[in-house]
Amino acid sequence: MTDKQYQPKPDDRSDNVEKLQSMVQDTIQNIEKAHETMEFSSGQEKEQIIAKNKRREEAIEGFRSEIKDEYHNQ
Repeated sequence: MTDKQYQPKPDDRSDNVEKLQSMVQDTIQNIEKAHETMEFSSGQEKEQIIAKNKRREEAIEGFRSEIKDEYHNQ
């Protein structure tokens, strides 16, 4: 076995902003789908969806913060 086989890939951050923006859009779509699902859900299911959407909104805030950081570092 050679050392070349175990070398890490170079750190390429050139498209991080685009990836993060895509993740924000995907998460927003998931929130919207969950809202649609809530219409047909009952008590405990609604509570779970609300909690999950809250976590999704927190994740979006984190993504947007990362986008700003990555944009300024480019």
